[in-house]
Amino acid sequence: MPSDAKILIVDDHEDTLYALESALAPLGYRLARATSGDQALKQVFRGQVGLLLLDVRMPGVSGLEVVRYMRRLEQTQHIPVILLTGFGADHELTATAYGLGVADLVMKPIEPWALRTKVRYLYDSYQRHRALEQEVRELRALVKDDPGGPEPGPRPALPHPDARVPLQRDSPAATPAKDRP
Repeated sequence: MPSDAKILIVDDHEDTLYALESALAPLGYRLARATSGDQALKQVFRGQVGLLLLDVRMPGVSGLEVVRYMRRLEQTQHIPVILLTGFGADHELTATAYGLGVADLVMKPIEPWALRTKVRYLYDSYQRHRALEQEVRELRALVKDDPGGPEPGPRPALPHPDARVPLQRDSPAATPAKDRP
């Protein structure tokens, strides 16, 4: 599904950004990068971000704070986020991240094939969701603008599912017993 939405990779370490870009390049999606939470928020709020790979611990605005800001606004609250951390599993971090609605929490170092699989699934699902939302908006506009359409009100009743279907004339059951050979 072609789209102009990009995958935004956010990390304060240049080598990590490069590694993530290299891992995701085979997917063929547009990639963008940011080195801070502030830069990430600016790009997200400008639009056209279809997925965010976000380091948890960064100077200034942390990854969790970025997600908190995003979830407050309708236009960004459904963008999938994969949080990345190099500090190991932490129950509090995991609970907070999933409580904010992140799609996944991935530990560094990252397995490229696993990351590509997750990214492909989340990005494509989000794009399909956006396409369906657009189609619904267009259909609603068509229905709203159609002056010749049916008047709102009760719909005609459908036949009851138990309604008997008349028997066919050629069937043995339709022929009276006295007339059967």
